[in-house]
Amino acid sequence: MGYGMSRLEDEYYEPEGKNTDGSVSVQVNDEFAKLRNDIFHMTRMRSGLSESYKSMGTNRGIISTAKLLSRREIDCSGKGTFSSGDRAFVLGRYVPMNGPELLDRMDSRAYVSQFSADGTLFVAGFQGSHIRIYDADRGWSIHKDIHARCLRWTISDVSLSPDQRYLAYSSLAPIIHIVNVGNAARESYANVTDIHDGLDFSQHEDVQYSFGIFSVKFSSDGRELVAGSNDESIYVYDLHANKLTLRLPAHTSDVNTVAFADETGHLIYSGSDDTLCKVWDRRCLSTGQAAGVLTGHLHGVTHIDSRGDGRSFISNGKDQAIKLWDVRKMTSNADSSADGAPTWDYRYSRYPQQHKQLKHPHDQSLATYRGHSVLRTLIRCYFSPAYSTGQKYIYTGSYDSCVHIYDVVSGSQVAKLKWHQMAIRDCSWHPFEPTLVSSSWDGRVAKWTSARDQEASDVD
Repeated sequence: MGYGMSRLEDEYYEPEGKNTDGSVSVQVNDEFAKLRNDIFHMTRMRSGLSESYKSMGTNRGIISTAKLLSRREIDCSGKGTFSSGDRAFVLGRYVPMNGPELLDRMDSRAYVSQFSADGTLFVAGFQGSHIRIYDADRGWSIHKDIHARCLRWTISDVSLSPDQRYLAYSSLAPIIHIVNVGNAARESYANVTDIHDGLDFSQHEDVQYSFGIFSVKFSSDGRELVAGSNDESIYVYDLHANKLTLRLPAHTSDVNTVAFADETGHLIYSGSDDTLCKVWDRRCLSTGQAAGVLTGHLHGVTHIDSRGDGRSFISNGKDQAIKLWDVRKMTSNADSSADGAPTWDYRYSRYPQQHKQLKHPHDQSLATYRGHSVLRTLIRCYFSPAYSTGQKYIYTGSYDSCVHIYDVVSGSQVAKLKWHQMAIRDCSWHPFEPTLVSSSWDGRVAKWTSARDQEASDVD
């Protein structure tokens, strides 16, 4: 189940950073020091200095940004510019936690938000049948004001096409709508001022009843949509052929999240209320079986974000944890599922404090990140951008009305952005700049920036 039927004015409070013994900690645990995996090594490499700059460190190993920029200008590396790792090392210092600046306020809950791939547009979807696209390069003016059609409960997800001409939006109904956002009209009323094409995902011979869609994504070439639904299935729709091409009975409960593993589109990740993450290879689906299963969550999976390398991803879970996965550790079955996990419904009560230290007996994840709260709605998590941080951070919304940012390698919580008054279901980090935008159930859309934005802009 994806959504709790709670009042808009409900608030949540939980003491910060309290362990079961009452101590305070911002660290996940000490086991991060023991982790050995090439994903951690690659993260260090992609967000660390090249050898030509490492020699600049002081006795404490601290190198100022000004000194790095100065050495770049005199071309100490012999390349005339920063490497991608040097750039990520410098820009990764500028975590967006200053502010925030209020960008917009609506009279209904914000459920989804995302930057476009080039960072010029920002999309926010609200419960009140409303989607707004903002022009981030033009003072955050409204680029498109979309009034959705045939909505059931809320906008559950949105996805921009790679060319940024079309937006797909879903709700708890079997129809995904496509709207042209590249035209000049600012207002888009469904089938009044604009055509919102409806793609019916229930037109499959195996579909027995109506269902809702929790997650939708464009493929990297813009030709297909992949969707996860509460009829335990994954769907693929071919936009060029204008037909549903695949329905996979993928899980034994709601499929809350789907994601393409990389730009090839061959691999799909899925996460479900059955606690499992699965990997699907579209080149060998004749048996209808997943390529592999990853176990570790004790309760349902709410969101998945791929690292983009076809090998690793993170998932958020109702067990109040983000997990980092390497698909090379997956198994062919789920015999070790979390059947013995304590019964608990995230829609109606806080997660029992004594359960936070429980661990799956067959946990296949590489690392676990704790500190945020996943209650009442499908809270989303992401890797920070590759360009500006080398994906060295993980960030997530939270029911405690904060954005939490973790260090991938150390597991420590490096920032907690606190300003909203209600749950933050979604948030998005600009792909190139130290800017993060959060959207909340309080109806507010807010922008967080680095305290030293101008200095960071000199790095490019």
